[in-house]
Amino acid sequence: MFKSAVVAMLLVVTCVAVSARADDTGAAAAVAKNVEALRAAMVAGDEKQLNALTDDHLTYGHSHGMLQNKAEFVKFLVGPKAPGKFNWIKISNQTVTVVNSHIAWVRHTFDAQNEEPSGKITKAHIMLLQVWLKEKGDWKLLARQACVPD
Repeated sequence: MFKSAVVAMLLVVTCVAVSARADDTGAAAAVAKNVEALRAAMVAGDEKQLNALTDDHLTYGHSHGMLQNKAEFVKFLVGPKAPGKFNWIKISNQTVTVVNSHIAWVRHTFDAQNEEPSGKITKAHIMLLQVWLKEKGDWKLLARQACVPD
C-alpha cells in the first residue's frame, strides 16, 4: 500500500513538472514571436504595432546612455525623417528565459543599419537585455537595455 502511494505521488509530481516545463516552452515561444514582431515594427516604423507590443511603463535604454519612455521610443522610430529609422535589424544568439507566468527576459545580439534624418547611414552592433511582461494574455516589452560588447 505504502509503495503504491509513493509511486502515485512520484507520477503526480512528474506530471506537474512536465506540464510546467511545457507551459514555459509555450511562453518562451510566445515571447520570441513578440521579439520578432517588435523587430519588424521597428524597421517598418509601425506606430500601431510599436504601441501594441510595448508596456505603458516602458523604459528603453540605448547603448550610449539615452533613456526613453514609451512615447519617446515610438516617436523616435515613426515617420520618414524619424531619428531612429532602421533600414534593417538582425537578431542573433537569442535566449528567452521565462521567470514565471507573467515575466520573461530575453538576451540577444542586435545588428542594425540606421538612416539618420540627414541621410547618413550608421551601423550598430550591440547586446540587448529585454524584460517582457504578460498582461491580459499578451507579452509586452517592459524594459530594454543595450550595451556595446567588449
